[in-house]
Amino acid sequence: MKLDEIYALWEQDSRIDQLSLSNESAKTPTLHHKYYKIFSDERLALRKLESEYKQLYLLKYDYFTGNLDRETLNEKNWEPNPRIIIKSDVSMHMEADQDIINLTLKIALQKEKVFLLESIIDTISKRGFVIKNIIDWTRFQSGG
Repeated sequence: MKLDEIYALWEQDSRIDQLSLSNESAKTPTLHHKYYKIFSDERLALRKLESEYKQLYLLKYDYFTGNLDRETLNEKNWEPNPRIIIKSDVSMHMEADQDIINLTLKIALQKEKVFLLESIIDTISKRGFVIKNIIDWTRFQSGG
């Protein structure tokens, strides 16, 4: 799911109809289920990306140190590294590698989605208190 799709869903679901607070209160478990399912899926996707990163990191390390076999080079459609890189410079080359950068950016985006969903779930967990505060405020305004 895209980050913008999560924002759009939450924009709709975060609204509380003050004229129907009992219905809004009853929606809380459904909202929690909905967003926890999305959260679980996105967290699993993050774990998958982190695993892919570890595998790519090892492949790129072997690539930059000249230890990657020809079969893997062909499989990945990579040319052999034409330069000899000393071990102390390998991390610098890996950080600048476009494949590593692209996967790092995907992980950052995925982490942002997971963080947003954690925040949404936290807000849903506090929804009952918000509804109670609305009821108390309405009662106070009407003199009761």
